[in-house]
Amino acid sequence: MSSGNPSETAGLQKQAENSGPSMSELGIENTNINTATGVNLSPRQKVLVGSILDLFAGRPSLPKLQLWADDAEFNDPITHATGRKQYEAQWYGLVAAFSEIERLSYSVISSGNPIGMDMKTRYKVKGVGMEKVIESRINIHMDEASGKIKMVEDRWDNELPDGAFAKAFRNANSVVVPAFVSVPKNEEEDRKKGL
Repeated sequence: MSSGNPSETAGLQKQAENSGPSMSELGIENTNINTATGVNLSPRQKVLVGSILDLFAGRPSLPKLQLWADDAEFNDPITHATGRKQYEAQWYGLVAAFSEIERLSYSVISSGNPIGMDMKTRYKVKGVGMEKVIESRINIHMDEASGKIKMVEDRWDNELPDGAFAKAFRNANSVVVPAFVSVPKNEEEDRKKGL
């Protein structure tokens, strides 16, 4: 949280919410954001939600990932990725692991910090053909000063495992995936991936 008097903090929050590139400048494909009744998103929140929807659809890009802080975290039941190297590999790894990713439904259910979203997605594992439908509660935490994403939680059935074995597995996954998944180093490499 920002320090300082309330009017300075409010000014920083407003600046963070309204600054930054637009959806079209970032190549965000999910531009029509579904919200629950009574939920209103700022333009900045719409950009963040659209980029997250693209990432979960297996459509990563370096510009979309520039919306994340360098030390941001991504958490789901199989990964606890901290820092750019780890979370970028997770997003680029989706297309390496799944032959099909189909969003069945989603709705933004809260516009605070975190932004809350319910999502239902069907995944088909490459080579194996096994399909899995996952219902998630996605929480998008934003740094109030910079307007960047500082953490995304993907809670399958609204849960994250907390046992010692699960934590060890999640941490190991966040280290192993970057060793096997190639993340583009620049926009030219990103375009060649064609995601």
